[in-house]
Amino acid sequence: MNIKEYVALPDFISLLNASFGFLAIIMVLEGNLSLTAMFILMAVIFDSLDGWVARKSKRVDQFGFGKNVDSLCDIISFGVAPGMLLYAASTSYFIPYINILVALLIVLSGILRLSRFNVQTDSGTNLGEGKFTGLPIPTTALILGSYYLSGIFNVELALIIMTAVSILMISTVEYTKIRNPILLFVGGLLIILSCLPQDISSAIANLPAKFLFIFTLIYLVAVPFMVLYAKLRRSGPNVR
Repeated sequence: MNIKEYVALPDFISLLNASFGFLAIIMVLEGNLSLTAMFILMAVIFDSLDGWVARKSKRVDQFGFGKNVDSLCDIISFGVAPGMLLYAASTSYFIPYINILVALLIVLSGILRLSRFNVQTDSGTNLGEGKFTGLPIPTTALILGSYYLSGIFNVELALIIMTAVSILMISTVEYTKIRNPILLFVGGLLIILSCLPQDISSAIANLPAKFLFIFTLIYLVAVPFMVLYAKLRRSGPNVR
């Protein structure tokens, strides 16, 4: 069957996601890590838009083509590109090979995370429209990209955070999908503002990236904390 029989408008948006991921990798090779961070953040916007366009256009993806395109694009933009950014940003780290291992962990966890999602979707065992099993893979770009652009980037902390992100991606923790239009608008606005030139006073420099990093970090931590709290309450003594 001709490729045009499979491709629809949402797929072109997914390809823009992959294009920014590829450009982010090129920027790593050029040594421009700020542009790398900006490009992987822009990829998040297109990753969000492809699903929205698919729903609005009422696409019937009979063969699962769009789902596979989306996953392959995601692993470039949210697996390989963040892994490369973390590696390049931590080449001077005093413990050798740790940065390589964490960068590789991001890629491998991303592959496993997306593969599980596709299998669950095909088998009908996913959690449905409201939740994800494991941390969504775009979180790698949101956290690392915003952290690098925030002006408070610390290599040791970045390695710890991205290790936690990788583990949570392949965990069974149920993360709620963010569908609130206001939150999505604010998140998209913060991404765009984070990617603009920062010709402002040092007191508020990189403020959008700081806010984006903090908000994404809260999403990362809050869900496992609530799950753990609920388990502790259930296992605690039943005081009457």
